[in-house]
Order: sequence, then C-alpha cells, then structure tokens
Amino acid sequence: MNIAFIDLKAQRARLKERIDAAVMRVLDHTAFVMGPEVGEFERALGDFGRAAHVLSCANGTDALALPLMAWGIGPGDAVFCPSFTFAATAEVVPWLGAQPVFVDVLRDTYNLDPDRLEQAIQEVKAKGELTPRAIISVDLFGQPADYPRIAAVARRHGLKLIADSAQGFGCALDGEQPLHWADATTTSFFPAKPLGCYGDGGAVLTNDADLHAVLVSLRNHGAGADKYDNVRIGMNSRLDTIQAAILIEKLAVFADEIEARNRIAARYRDGLKGAVSTPQVIIGGVSTWAQYTVETDDRDGLAAHLRERGIPTAMYYPRPLHMQTAYRDYPVGGGGLPATMAAAGRVISLPMHSDLDEPTQDRIVAAVRAFVG
Repeated sequence: MNIAFIDLKAQRARLKERIDAAVMRVLDHTAFVMGPEVGEFERALGDFGRAAHVLSCANGTDALALPLMAWGIGPGDAVFCPSFTFAATAEVVPWLGAQPVFVDVLRDTYNLDPDRLEQAIQEVKAKGELTPRAIISVDLFGQPADYPRIAAVARRHGLKLIADSAQGFGCALDGEQPLHWADATTTSFFPAKPLGCYGDGGAVLTNDADLHAVLVSLRNHGAGADKYDNVRIGMNSRLDTIQAAILIEKLAVFADEIEARNRIAARYRDGLKGAVSTPQVIIGGVSTWAQYTVETDDRDGLAAHLRERGIPTAMYYPRPLHMQTAYRDYPVGGGGLPATMAAAGRVISLPMHSDLDEPTQDRIVAAVRAFVG
C-alpha cells in the first residue's frame, strides 16, 4: 500500500466533525468575506504567536509583500534573502521594483547565514548602486533561523526584518517565536503547511501598531477611513471566512500536532542514525517539521528505491532561486552560495505529518536502511 507524503486525509478524518460544523456555520450566516470567523481567527492566531496584531490575507505570498509595501520599499532598494527557498520569498521583491540579493545559508540548518548576510550588506553599501532596506529570513523545513544574530545585523544596519515562517509557523528558539526578534512574521496556510487550510491563505503577525494599521488598508485596496477614499495603492487580499473557520479548528489542536511532529522526528533520527545524514536543529530550537529532510550521496537512487516500495519523497530545492530563469540576473552577495549548492544536490525529504503512525514510519526507515546497506 502506498504511503502519503503528507496525509491530509488522516487529519481530515480526525477533525471532520469539528470542521464540518464550522463550515456549516459560515454557510448558514453567509458572511463569506470578512465574516466574524476572520476576526476570531486573527485573535486566536495572535494569542498563539504572541503577537499584538494579526492581519490575515489571501495567501502566504501576499503576506510577504504587504509589509514591504507598507515600508515603502521600491526601485533602488535591496532586500536580502536566501536562494535556497521557494520562489515566493524573493518573488515579492521585484513586484515592488526592488532587487533581491541572494545570501548563503548555514550548511547544517539550511537557514540564513548571519556572517554571510553581514558581508552581503557591506558589499551592497560599498558598491553604492542599491540601498539596503530589509531582510527576509526563512524558517526552512520548519525550524527557526538564528534570529538573535540576524536581528543584530538588521539593527546594526537599520534594516527591517521579516521572518518568513510559511514552513515554520509555531517554531521557537530559546522559548521565543521569531516575532520576538522580527518586525513581522509571515506565514502561509497552504494545505500542505503544518497549519494549513483547505485552499489558500496567509497572515502577517506584528507588534507594530502603525504597521498593522497600514496593512489593514493595503489588504483592502488601500482603503481609508472613508469607504470611497482609497488613500494608497493596495491590493485585494482577504482570507475567506470559510478558511478562517477551518483554521480556528486546526489551530485548537496545533500545539498537540507540533508535539507529535517532534516525536516522529525523534524516531526518524534514532532509526536513521548511521544510514543518512539527519537534520540538525539549531541549539535551543523547536521545529514544526514541515519536512523531514535528510542528506545522502545518491538521492536519485534513494528516491527510486523508495518509490518502488510505495514511499514518496520530495526534493527541495534542486535548482535554487539564483539559478532560475527569472532570478539569475539578480545579485549574489556574501562571497557566493557554496552551502546552498551543496545542499541542493543532496537533500531529500521523507514523509512527515502529525498522523504518521509508528508501523508506517518503521516501514520507511527500514526501506531507507535497506538502500544504504
């Protein structure tokens, strides 16, 4: 029997009655856009994420763009981000006419390298063609970046810091979530994310009341106090009420699911020891394990071996952003991307979700070990 890479059906079965009832309440009251569940979810997400203000929106990509828009980032500006990430992280920067500057990651955690970041900023300043404005750090595969060091770099250079927690929402470092250090945390509720809805959705979390006020306007076409006076150029990026209702129910069990993911990750670590290189979590960090990503010399062979046994895998990101057609002309800073390139050729992700049972996981581990020999 084939194994699911992310088993949304198992979670659906577990939460079916609660979610069905939540959706039916929306269908009955018919406030499908900005209904009461949207505000309720934003308050609950703020409580979970320790954020004074939350703005839900249509997707995780808009969540990244909105703070950059609010800060007035545009032509002539530089935004520093990793190349070893999904396109959305960098995509939002050219939207506004600014330029992404790609920075290398740490070899062990795959997250932004603070030393390379410092070097990249210094290089851009010395060249004088772009103005450094912001940093987008990614919580890749579910674990927090080194925010104390990254935030220190941001403060030293007067840059804004976004924690792109699309994969890592709910992660922590030394007991604090990324927003403790960042100006804003963004996340995605794409169905495959650890906290996912049944379509698209996203959110921005911040402790900055002024930023939040601008975000509220930008989300709704740049609206002002007068409904018919749009005071800035905005967008239409609202979370559907039905998705908010679903997310309320999923958020209620999210802490338990993070605990389950960490238990499953620990079993993977113990079971795969000596067979493949298992993930290294930053000291003091708690991951949400959006993916369980290992390294091996022959990942194509391992993928084929597992596929023959009904076990799916995924490869993130075999072609980093700086190598992709749309991004290859943007600058690379900090002395190049050696760690990015090394990881891109070796990483492979195994099935991971909070409903992965022990017999199924043991089958995966045994298959990996059988390939290694």
